[in-house]
Amino acid sequence: QVQLVESGGGLVQPGGSLRLSCTTSGFTLHYWTIGWFRQAPGKAREGVSCISPSDDSTYYSDSVKGRFTISRDNAKETVYLQMNSLKPEDTAIYYCASDPQDLCYSDYVGGHTYAYYGQGTQVTVSS
Repeated sequence: QVQLVESGGGLVQPGGSLRLSCTTSGFTLHYWTIGWFRQAPGKAREGVSCISPSDDSTYYSDSVKGRFTISRDNAKETVYLQMNSLKPEDTAIYYCASDPQDLCYSDYVGGHTYAYYGQGTQVTVSS
């Protein structure tokens, strides 16, 4: 049974940092694509970043490029999203997602629907 559990969200001031974790189970992490998405109130879900299973290539949306970094620890079955220089517009529920196909090959992260999604973790950037 595939499970994805996000953690690490919270309240942070503008300019601050957070590291989100996505703990996975039920599949072999390094063979699957992992993506991070977010959804702000009243807005559509946005693809933020992804990491490819084939060569660990990473991609980012223009809105987070240069500030966010995705990485994974296969031994811990966990994927991370390091978020720096946070802005109020980064406020959203953040979800990780997984898929057995390689869906990560461009910065258009939101262009695919993944097979599995977690429940999400709230990130609020406010002073």
